[in-house]
Amino acid sequence: MKRNLYRLVALFLIVGFVLIGCSNKTSNDGSESKDAVAQETVKKEGKDITIAVAANFVSLDPHDTNDTLSGSAEKTMMEGLVGFDKDMNVVPVLAKDYSVNDDATEFVFELQEGVKFHDGAPFNAEAVKVNLDRLTDPDSTLIRSSLFELIKETEVVDEYTVKVTLSEPFGAMINTFAHPAGMLISPKALEEYGDDVSQHPVGTGPYVFKEWQPGDHLTMTKNEDYWRATGNEADSITFKPTPENGTRVAMLQTGEADFIYPVPTEQAEEIDGKDGIVVENEASIVVRYLAMNNLKKPFDDKRVRQAVNYAINKEAFTQVVMNGFASPMDSIIAPNTQFYSKQTPYEFDLEKAKELLTEAGYENGFKATIWGANSSTTMKAMEFIQQQLAQINVELEVVPMETGTLSDSIWSVEDPKDAEIEMYYGGWSPSTGDADWGIRPLVGGENAYPPKSYNTAYYNNKEVNKLIADGLATGDPAAREKAYADAQEKIWEDAPWAFLVVDDTIFGKKNYLEGIYLLPDGSLSLENMKIVE
Repeated sequence: MKRNLYRLVALFLIVGFVLIGCSNKTSNDGSESKDAVAQETVKKEGKDITIAVAANFVSLDPHDTNDTLSGSAEKTMMEGLVGFDKDMNVVPVLAKDYSVNDDATEFVFELQEGVKFHDGAPFNAEAVKVNLDRLTDPDSTLIRSSLFELIKETEVVDEYTVKVTLSEPFGAMINTFAHPAGMLISPKALEEYGDDVSQHPVGTGPYVFKEWQPGDHLTMTKNEDYWRATGNEADSITFKPTPENGTRVAMLQTGEADFIYPVPTEQAEEIDGKDGIVVENEASIVVRYLAMNNLKKPFDDKRVRQAVNYAINKEAFTQVVMNGFASPMDSIIAPNTQFYSKQTPYEFDLEKAKELLTEAGYENGFKATIWGANSSTTMKAMEFIQQQLAQINVELEVVPMETGTLSDSIWSVEDPKDAEIEMYYGGWSPSTGDADWGIRPLVGGENAYPPKSYNTAYYNNKEVNKLIADGLATGDPAAREKAYADAQEKIWEDAPWAFLVVDDTIFGKKNYLEGIYLLPDGSLSLENMKIVE
């Protein structure tokens, strides 16, 4: 049980960090503003890039990393068999091709040849096996081992072919391989440093680790022998943790930083188009929701949960809470998530909400508590919901909690009947980019109840559970799409959550930088970055 609890705490940290790293926007279409486009390109001296970020790095070991920011830095130095493109589609990287059997239990990867790790170790099937064996070691305490625990065996077929066999079908496995946790470390470095490899990252990527002074900077230099070199690589990249919003913006304005993220939403319009700065935003896959405990009255009645959905004005939430840098949800997962299926929104309709409450026997409303973190943004969200539900005579007590207290309150519950949670404001980013990870941990029935996973709504629908299982039991994309479409429709109808918004990502850069962007999960991509004159 402790191991499960640790995983959940880690998962919470992932979510929390993603939410810190995903903010809002300046223009809802995601394009550069006219003022920004009209600016003359600022002259860049040299090819050393500085990136200011909002938090410190936690680790440089992708197998033991639980935050998106650290994964972004790791991606400059390391690569996986497969990865994600700008739209979170799985694309080959160190594997030039791969195949999956119909049962989604066997994955065969054909590897790129002639690639070397930064320390000279060859990249081959044996290197892949060493990494996957490390992740699947039953005695492993690596945070990301849970993502790979279904791997039964990794076989070296020949020097550049590797076969991975799972203990049971898992249709989303290829997305797991594309997850940053699937990046590969030099076997030589693993042998030399052991778990201290987090301080000595060695991969096959375009940049080579130079030094890391936690809290101050992390620097890597150009890999002169990079196998996919474009000639546009910077000479060096330095990340500067800069938690204070104003300082981060000032660094971009003065040229001390070439790129910052996130841009504080309240300053986005102010700096966009000035001093050679361009602010960009895109829809993410991070969803914000209000979970309702389906085991407790009055939320055990679907009509009450639907009434809550009708009573919250999602457009107003987007503007008031998210400063316009978000979009109302129209499914339990975001549009950029694989196998997303759009549903008919619960339009803001107070009369409809009151009718449903009356039908459910709550014509005079009810009282409840809403839990959430104690950050200013979360407080603002919960107070907005409190105001909205007051219009249908639902009296909410807002209960903000420090992160540790909140996680203890959610995950210390051993028996679902003892759960005190009534309503919970949270967020989630399915970092594999697949519907499975956007649905199963959150509403996947009893197996996902806290402390095993994150089903804070204690939602359990046998039909949905079967559809989720069906989606995992096959590698056929069409069959998976059908299963998840049906699951989304049923979940939307059952309304275990009040479905709120999908965040935007937002960053600021000097206009001499091109090809640098944030993926929908909030992670940074530098692989196509170049400096224009």
